[in-house]
Amino acid sequence: MIEPTSIQTIYQQGVPAFVVIPFQDFVREHPHVAKALACQKPRIPEGDAIPHEVVDLHVEKNIPLVRAWREYLGLTQNEVAARAGVTQAALSQMESGENKLRKASREKLAKAMGLNVEQVF
Repeated sequence: MIEPTSIQTIYQQGVPAFVVIPFQDFVREHPHVAKALACQKPRIPEGDAIPHEVVDLHVEKNIPLVRAWREYLGLTQNEVAARAGVTQAALSQMESGENKLRKASREKLAKAMGLNVEQVF
């Protein structure tokens, strides 16, 4: 009988091809590689896809999508505002979700965060 484990085996044509282990175990086995991975920027998918973490912030925590993206990317309001050419106060208002944003504002914010407009709204 096989003991329960946190390791997942992925089979191809009935033969083990890959093994997925918890990241904490990977850190223990390969600390230098894990450190390099941890230093990478958050992944921005191609096209109009949105990472699960952003969706979770938006849907589960009721955070407006613009703010969810900013938090996921680890950016401050000041950083995004400066990149978008708006004040921090204006960005704060845009992130509140109280008013629908104009197309030009959506485009500025998307560009400031390195996103496609479709990913933000």
